[in-house]
Amino acid sequence: MKLIATRFLFIGVVILASVPAIAQNQGNSFSGRVQRVWEDGFRLNTNGRSIKVDTYDICGDNTARHISAGDQVSVTGEFDGGEFDAFSVTKANAQSVCQ
Repeated sequence: MKLIATRFLFIGVVILASVPAIAQNQGNSFSGRVQRVWEDGFRLNTNGRSIKVDTYDICGDNTARHISAGDQVSVTGEFDGGEFDAFSVTKANAQSVCQ
């Protein structure tokens, strides 16, 4: 009986430890207008909120070749520190950026 209780306790701890990782992998999405662009990211204005988007993982240092200030875009990703790490960027015409 003690072995069964220990197994359930261990499984419970593993599940609870996995919850933040599972939630983090779900990601977030935002839509808005690009305010400013630099080599590996841009600033997105979404509903009065300004978000610094890091696009290095999908565009490298070539973000400015694909996105311009004034573009309407949607981004998916997750927050890491004070930045939003983009998993994908899509323009208003449904064109994926840097893919």
